[in-house]
Amino acid sequence: MVDFKGKLKDVPTNPGVYLMLDAQGEIIYVGKAKNLKNRLRSYFFNLSNRTAKVMAMLDHVADFRYIICASEVDALLTENNLIKKHSPRYNILLKDDKAYPFVRIDMKQPYPKIDVVRKLKNDGAKYFGPYMQSINVRDITDLIHTAFCVRDCNRDMQKPSRPCLNKHLGRCLAPCSGEVSQEVYRAEMQKVIDFLRGNDREVERVLNEKMRRFADEENFEVALNYRNKLKVLAKIVQKQVSALPKDFNLDIFAFETNGIICAVNMLVVRAGKLVGGENFTTGCADEDIASYIYQYYTNNPPLCDEIVTDGASAPESLEEAVNKLCAHTVRVVEPKQGVRKQLLELAHSNAYDAMVKHGTQDERRELRTLGAVRQLAELLKLRALPNRIEGYDISHISGTDKVASMVVFEGGQPKKAHYRKFKIKTVEGNNDFACMREVLTRRLERLGGDDESFSAIPDLLLIDGGKGQLAYAKEAQSITGREDIEIISLAKREEEVFLGSNPLTPVILPKDSVALQLLQRVRDESHRFAITFHRNLRSKHLSESALKNIKGVGAKTAAALIRAFGSVEDIKHKTAEELAEVDGISVNKAQYILDELHAMSGAQTERTEDGASE
Repeated sequence: MVDFKGKLKDVPTNPGVYLMLDAQGEIIYVGKAKNLKNRLRSYFFNLSNRTAKVMAMLDHVADFRYIICASEVDALLTENNLIKKHSPRYNILLKDDKAYPFVRIDMKQPYPKIDVVRKLKNDGAKYFGPYMQSINVRDITDLIHTAFCVRDCNRDMQKPSRPCLNKHLGRCLAPCSGEVSQEVYRAEMQKVIDFLRGNDREVERVLNEKMRRFADEENFEVALNYRNKLKVLAKIVQKQVSALPKDFNLDIFAFETNGIICAVNMLVVRAGKLVGGENFTTGCADEDIASYIYQYYTNNPPLCDEIVTDGASAPESLEEAVNKLCAHTVRVVEPKQGVRKQLLELAHSNAYDAMVKHGTQDERRELRTLGAVRQLAELLKLRALPNRIEGYDISHISGTDKVASMVVFEGGQPKKAHYRKFKIKTVEGNNDFACMREVLTRRLERLGGDDESFSAIPDLLLIDGGKGQLAYAKEAQSITGREDIEIISLAKREEEVFLGSNPLTPVILPKDSVALQLLQRVRDESHRFAITFHRNLRSKHLSESALKNIKGVGAKTAAALIRAFGSVEDIKHKTAEELAEVDGISVNKAQYILDELHAMSGAQTERTEDGASE
């Protein structure tokens, strides 16, 4: 076993790359750091900042190595190379075969043409894109060839030839025939470039002009085709991002995780329009998406002017590394407000949606239930999987009508048939701690009894509260001799988890973890169930009290009426004959009770109205 504390003493404070290894010596994670010593120390000794996936990864780390680099930028480059070489299972891994379509125009050609390509080259040509799911690149090229007279053939322009049908349809200037000069043709191609840079007005003008001309000629089929192209153009124009100039080109990256599934969303803004978006889901321990962004740009050199993200730990280093991949300057921006902040929030929403909807419905359900159970056992280092979790809470008002709830989750799902409720019997006054001890004692004493819920042995007891509630609950375990059952408490304020095995040091579960979300569901359900029982009991007591205020109605009669009909409000809606079905109540007495109740309601209403009018 490696002495991490001793080994960390020899780690330098230089920037560099570190590699986490499992027991077999396999590299399971590669990371970068501005300060290697501080970064590695945070893994092994800083519990508060760990994510669920990091905590899971650390259970498999048997050793680590590191490589000193000259700068953070060199560390990012080295990290990227090592990730591609070793494909560590806890890193964000980008599929190398993922390539998006781009529009390519090589203005160095005498008569340039429009090409759709999936690989960018440093060849001096102009590239536009990428075009993702939101906009079909074929719609773009169709619009270009409908509105502008540029060629879409692969003919050799050095050898004059007979023009094709496009010349006669008015869709091409036919440079193949030698009838048009390079200057005239290149001026037409410049209009295409202006369109791709955001100038929609010229395309709209040309399409409208051609549609009206063909309609005047009663060539309605062709006119209809131009109208359809105008609709396509309108959809593209609608994607204009308000408050963004038309020459703005942004790539927006956002990262979300629940501790098991991670999702990255990329939005693409070109010429001020949202032209695409893509989600990428994976299982990783890395929340610094700088490595993912750099991986993406090594496959697709950046065409944007700005990278907008809030997930890069060292934006300056990412910016310097990305600028080595392209011929123009790209800025990395972490917005605090404005339209960029809104776009980043949109990207986060898309990433979160992709994360929660990853996989089939059955897979998502299993993630929230059995996946959460497994993660809970892993993060809290429980002796066994907490398949049956019992949650407890106390409810009362100033020590009156004290009750408690017991809810049961099996396999991460509520098992309502096994819910149970308690009336506190031995505790006087306002003492939640003693109430919890009484409830747990009574529950644990019934293990193995006839009741199907009480007879089941829980894998984990969850107490709503902090160290105080947990201490009294442990007393109940000691009284009943059931210290073998694992017990924890969850404090609301900071969502601290106190373990029965170590009640002095709280565990902070990652906010993104499905394990914490499971505990919160159990805690909230036990709270809801306790409050509902308390309200019902209090309502019953108030109803009995109201009945006992009627002359001639004693405690026995009041209790019998409440048992039969539920509440005073329900009783008031019954007939005298229905009330007379209760033993010991005649029809005359029933009518008397109803008259008194209605009179009391009238008096209460009058008091309320008087109070409201003052």
